[in-house]
Amino acid sequence: MGLRAVGIARQWIGTPYLHQASVRGVGTDCLGLLRGIWRALYGEEPEAVPPYTADWAEPARQERLWQAAERHLLRAPDGVPAPGQVLLFRMRAGSIAKHLGISAEPAPGHMTFIHAYTGHGVIESPLSTPWQRRIVARFTFPAGA
Repeated sequence: MGLRAVGIARQWIGTPYLHQASVRGVGTDCLGLLRGIWRALYGEEPEAVPPYTADWAEPARQERLWQAAERHLLRAPDGVPAPGQVLLFRMRAGSIAKHLGISAEPAPGHMTFIHAYTGHGVIESPLSTPWQRRIVARFTFPAGA
């Protein structure tokens, strides 16, 4: 399942960043990328996504993204992220987790992940030490695709 998710994510590379969107080649944000991968794996999304602001409920301190991941994905064991794992990031210490990516390459010293990033669109980035420090949870897609 993991390598399949990476292949799907790579098809999204170059899609422009667009808040709340999830259309390959047209526009997406980090959640939209994950939603697109989910649709390619399973056919339809597991739940409707309500409108959300760019601050991801930060003022209310609600971990909505993390809670949704817990509902639909499986917790991954600790260790080096395997290809296709969903990575959940906390962008600043003390803030809520509000960024997602897909682990792509697991090679030590050359780990990468695919994500939709403001100002860049969907890109494959090095999973550098600063990015690794921001990971707060890792998940796998459930079997059954």
